[in-house]
Amino acid sequence: MSGPMDLEPRGSGPDTLSLRLAVPPARTPRRHLADAATLTLRLPGHGPDRAAVSRLAAELADRVGPAVHPYEVAALLEADGLSADTIRSRYGHPDIFSLAAALYAQVPRTFPEPPATPDPWRPDTVRCLLRGVLFALPALAYLLTAPLWNPGRDAAPLVVGGIVSWAWGQALGHRAYLRMAAGRREAARTLLYGAPLGAALATGAAAVPAGAGPVTWAAAAQSLYLAAAGVLLVLGRERTLLAALGPLCAGAAVLPWWEPGPLLRTAACGLALAAVAATAGHALHAGLADASGTPGQGGRPALLDSLPYGLFGLAAAVLVFVEGRHEPYAVIVLTLSMGPAEWLLYRFRGLALAALGRSATPAGFLLRSAGVLGLCLLAYTAPLVPAARLTGSASWTALPLLAAILWTALLLQAFGAAWPPALICLTTAAAAAAVDLLGLPPGPHWLPVFHAAAALCLAGCALRLLGRPALHA
Repeated sequence: MSGPMDLEPRGSGPDTLSLRLAVPPARTPRRHLADAATLTLRLPGHGPDRAAVSRLAAELADRVGPAVHPYEVAALLEADGLSADTIRSRYGHPDIFSLAAALYAQVPRTFPEPPATPDPWRPDTVRCLLRGVLFALPALAYLLTAPLWNPGRDAAPLVVGGIVSWAWGQALGHRAYLRMAAGRREAARTLLYGAPLGAALATGAAAVPAGAGPVTWAAAAQSLYLAAAGVLLVLGRERTLLAALGPLCAGAAVLPWWEPGPLLRTAACGLALAAVAATAGHALHAGLADASGTPGQGGRPALLDSLPYGLFGLAAAVLVFVEGRHEPYAVIVLTLSMGPAEWLLYRFRGLALAALGRSATPAGFLLRSAGVLGLCLLAYTAPLVPAARLTGSASWTALPLLAAILWTALLLQAFGAAWPPALICLTTAAAAAAVDLLGLPPGPHWLPVFHAAAALCLAGCALRLLGRPALHA
């Protein structure tokens, strides 16, 4: 044969394989001739059982509805252990893909919201509030020892020592938290070497304006306390620190009704300092004995990585000191507010993560993150306005603006952006010190303007950085 065979039936007859029967025409009625003239042979098997498929679709509707392709339904059927024989005998489909396509076509598409997951950034409210109290309690030592020193003559060494301790503590805390990823032993080792060195540096810095006088011993005690308290706070021993400060609290509590005298005043402060130092040493010993963790994980961070955190601590201490020169009670309120500030840092991360789940576009997430940032700033600074008025502050804007600067800078640091807040706060602190301490123009009345400019710059940096979805995923 020179050409292809025509495999299609000619004419309009049935397209099945037919066997012609030798039937006499006379014995076959004309009206039944078309039916009796052929015998149709069907291929093996039978058509789909629509009732059985419908029942299966009803059973699997909650799992088939979210599928975006029949292959997902096929994977679901295979995971349920549906065999090929069952598919052919019970549902009348030749294979699993045919049955999956039928189920996919029969069940309407539904895309339910994912189940709510617990907030990974849910804050510990009691711990945050306790930390705020612990930041303010050391001020009781100055209240107890007030009759024993001259604020006009002896304040400078204590301020210098406190500023150095604050800056060193910020940098050391950053390094210790980084080493915590490798285990508590590595973090404790970092604190063991860093905390005594920081106390020695702060004492040496305080000795310069003190001229090696008796106030140097007070600065040394202050530096030792700040170093030991920093160790306990980094290692999560807030309740231990509160218990160690019991003698200090007891001594201050009796002052409205009884004059304890110089000896008891000094003894209460000394006993509290000894208790804090002892508990810090015990916490370091327990941390060094902790064998959990992976010592080589992450490697040892470079010293320059902690530099911006130390510079921020220096700038923050200067800003608080300048504010305290005019409004000392407002600074106590600011110190107490550090607990709620830490709580709001956690809440920002949780709310931003929830906003990411509700946003469909980067622009939508940027708007939601701006709303979350504004809400947290308002929740933190709004209560400080009446608090500033109650403490007799001349300006009701100075304290909230300073609080906004510190909180936004800490927020940026929590996301790993350390240099922008350090540079902005250093610039603001230098300007504040120049106009307030040195009396340079334009004068101290411009301090709220400097604070407002710094707060706006930090808020802009936060919105630009934290408006990116990748940082919250």
